[in-house]
Amino acid sequence: MRTEGTFRNPKDFGVNKGLPSFNYLQQIGRHINRRLLEVERVSQNCGLSAGSIQRVVQPSVTEDGHKAPGLRFGDPRVMALMLSLSLFTHLINGFRSQDLRRSMADLTKGSYTASQASYDLRRLCRKGLLFRPARTHRYVVTPYGWKVARFFARLDARVFRPAMTALDSQSIAAPQPRLTRALAKVDDEMDTLILNAFPLRKVA
Repeated sequence: MRTEGTFRNPKDFGVNKGLPSFNYLQQIGRHINRRLLEVERVSQNCGLSAGSIQRVVQPSVTEDGHKAPGLRFGDPRVMALMLSLSLFTHLINGFRSQDLRRSMADLTKGSYTASQASYDLRRLCRKGLLFRPARTHRYVVTPYGWKVARFFARLDARVFRPAMTALDSQSIAAPQPRLTRALAKVDDEMDTLILNAFPLRKVA
């Protein structure tokens, strides 16, 4: 398969139609294609080493001495942040703080204040997941950031949530019935082991 970019309306990029705008549009097109290829490459292999995961989830300090709070896997706000970073709408020209607030409010089904957005953007930048170009108010997801966001989102959707549903014996919907049966068997074996270790004594 081949990916080709086209410009339907050059005014979307602040220029008019005509040959004088061709070189500028060509540069933008190459930038968009390069970003898209980076995303496609990462999406095919979004695995992370143990060290990379540790740097994300635990507090750390940047090279210039700034504290970078951890992004804990499973935290509802962190998981919503990762889903927001995975949106394809951010790939071409990044996003602004108000864009993040809008998407986070939709994902969390609640309020997401400007101070919360500032805090999250700051720690995402210090963790290397975002980059803020000089003299702009926009943020760009780095290739590393895209990899982390995709890893968190996939792990939560494909492994963590189905596994937790299977662990819930009261759940009606069991997407992994074999796992549920296996866990039930483990429980039975543990009960038998405990019973053999501490046999019940008859009281006279």
